[in-house]
Amino acid sequence: MTRPKIYPEVRAVLEGGEAQGAPAIETLAPAEARQAVVEAIKALAGTPEEVGRVEDLRIPHAAHNIPVRMYTPPRDGPFPCLLYFHGGGWVVCDLDTHDVVCRSIARGAGAVVVAVDYRLAPEHKFPAAVEDCYAATCWVAANAARLGIDPNRIAVGGDSAGGNLAAVMCLKSRDEGGPAIALQVMVYPVTNLASLDTPSYAEFAEGYYLTRSEMEWFRAHYLAGPGDARNPYASPLLAPDLRGLPPAVMITAECDPLRDEGEAYARRLADAGVTVTCTRYAGMIHPFFSLGGFLAQGRRAVEQVTAVVRGI
Repeated sequence: MTRPKIYPEVRAVLEGGEAQGAPAIETLAPAEARQAVVEAIKALAGTPEEVGRVEDLRIPHAAHNIPVRMYTPPRDGPFPCLLYFHGGGWVVCDLDTHDVVCRSIARGAGAVVVAVDYRLAPEHKFPAAVEDCYAATCWVAANAARLGIDPNRIAVGGDSAGGNLAAVMCLKSRDEGGPAIALQVMVYPVTNLASLDTPSYAEFAEGYYLTRSEMEWFRAHYLAGPGDARNPYASPLLAPDLRGLPPAVMITAECDPLRDEGEAYARRLADAGVTVTCTRYAGMIHPFFSLGGFLAQGRRAVEQVTAVVRGI
């Protein structure tokens, strides 16, 4: 397949995957898909960096506890904090798939990173992931002093489905008088599950890692019914009012079906008076941010996030 826009190292990733003949995610059961994605990401994620302390905790919430992994710098706080929500279409990925990214941000930013292992679909459909992430955000804010976190420097962030959840945390916190969030970081987020009809969906529907049919599979597993797609807590681009939200950093990949909806959300935030930085990484695919062990642009994007978290 001719892919004139992608960088050579990205082409190598795609051709390597094609040579292995791995089945398409949407042809697998969720449990099989989870294993396949874990193996694929770990092979290209890079080497985990040392941080001061890594703790696996459980946050009490309703009838279940929410697993989180907290990365803390070696020196004394209070530190800025990034609550990180991993990508994976709300169906795949976990704390381990994004461990390298979280360690890198914590070490480089001198920040506490709290990675949230929210419940996955289809076993737990929308809004289970939203509820878990919001409960974790509230818990971190309420326990900031004990955790060595500056309560005025708490950010939320994530990639893909996690970028969606970061955006939703800001909406939900504003709407419900929740914690004050200092920054939202969205890396190629899903912002509109009601429509998969953007130009980037048309141009990159197949052959660029994340496909349109895969997104349809994720959407079908995540939502309890078609009406959920128009809920702003599933599709933040459809929120009627984006005023009063925290400053935003938006990162998109040029050759990604999700590119246009991420950039559309950045424009809407700016139109609502929110301070926004939007960066499109040329020649990149979804999920380049998690593939820093192989892609220099992935490492650059992580460094960009690290710098903004450091500067909260």
